[in-house]
Amino acid sequence: MVGRFAPSPTGPLHFGSLVAALGSYLLARQDQGRWLLRIEDLDTPRVVPGAADAILTVLDRLGFEWDGEVVYQSRRSGRYRQALDVLQQKGLLYDCSCSRREILASAPHPGEDGPVYQGTCRRGPVPGRSQRATRLMVPDRIVCHTDGVYGLREQHLRSEVGDFVLKRADGLFAYQLAVVIDDLDSGVTQVVRGADLLSSTPRQVYLYSCFNAPPPHYIHLPLALARDGEKISKRHGQGVEITAQNGAGAIWMALDFLGQNPPAGLRNAPAAELLCWGVTHFRLEVVAPADRLVETTVVHDK
Repeated sequence: MVGRFAPSPTGPLHFGSLVAALGSYLLARQDQGRWLLRIEDLDTPRVVPGAADAILTVLDRLGFEWDGEVVYQSRRSGRYRQALDVLQQKGLLYDCSCSRREILASAPHPGEDGPVYQGTCRRGPVPGRSQRATRLMVPDRIVCHTDGVYGLREQHLRSEVGDFVLKRADGLFAYQLAVVIDDLDSGVTQVVRGADLLSSTPRQVYLYSCFNAPPPHYIHLPLALARDGEKISKRHGQGVEITAQNGAGAIWMALDFLGQNPPAGLRNAPAAELLCWGVTHFRLEVVAPADRLVETTVVHDK
């Protein structure tokens, strides 16, 4: 089994990301599998200088041991271009000149991830527009997958998402393409991540089929919510930042959040001891498919 953790370097490691890192790490090590690390720095305008190194440093100091070299998406543009060429040769791509305003105006109703694209440019983009995105044509059928926490999931791609972008009009490759190619090339067989990406999974499952490859097993963990009801993220400030000093306590909290009932006597244990306990005792079947509030102020430096 090959698992992975793929943080975006848009700020320091936070509690929500730690939950995903912990779940993926424990499940990989329980199966005596490999655990890979990838830095998803594809969206360069959002990357915070130094954030990637800071995330890796904290993970290392907390005892997370990864296999092989860290992969950086920003260094893989040639590979993504090659993947697009394969899809182009199969006749699955087309250029799209629609602006976001036009897409919003043409969409009869929003999907889970925004407006549903109506395929306006399937027969050709508007002439004279230099900036064009590259879209993947999706089938008129339901895509299914069974999630390790949320069970059977179904999505009708054309009516709920529409043809989706693989390369943006600004020249940047889209997350959906990059994540599939990265996981394919790394031999990833199990993807553990937050439930905010659950709606992206059918697109990725379909992309795997376009490359004649089986998708990995997906496991989406519930989201840790801040007081405002939104998922915990870097925008919630220093109260959610994970450091070498508060990391052990945050690991205990993450185990508790995931329903693992870690012993109270381990609440002040070193991070390495908590990880060892987690590898032995982690049970996916007790993880409840429900986001819940986390008191972020208890994640503090000792």
